[in-house]
Amino acid sequence: MTMRRLGFTLIELLVVLAIVATLLTLVVPRYADRIDVAKETVLRDNLRGVRDVIDKFYGDQGRFPESLEELVEKHYLKTLPVDPVTDSDATWQIVEVPSGHKGRVYDIRSGAPGNGRNGRPYAEW
Repeated sequence: MTMRRLGFTLIELLVVLAIVATLLTLVVPRYADRIDVAKETVLRDNLRGVRDVIDKFYGDQGRFPESLEELVEKHYLKTLPVDPVTDSDATWQIVEVPSGHKGRVYDIRSGAPGNGRNGRPYAEW
């Protein structure tokens, strides 16, 4: 009577692991790159949206807001958006209003350190 063995041999398992490792080395860098692209896209969209709201506030009130929180308090924004690069809503950098205008918030910029994929510092976006 012959016994039949069920299961995989060590060689078969090593071949499968080698194939999986090879696929991971191809996929992981592309995945990490896509995350950076998505964060930069969301950052651009958040900046565009808040800048639009600041302009609308100025049009309605005749002055610029005193703080970003005022935009939320007066219901121009539901909540302050998060800077996706820093994962915080407290890192926005405020650009002061030019002399001759009322208020404090003329524009915002990202407070994230470093450069984007285009080579420009996040603080200049």
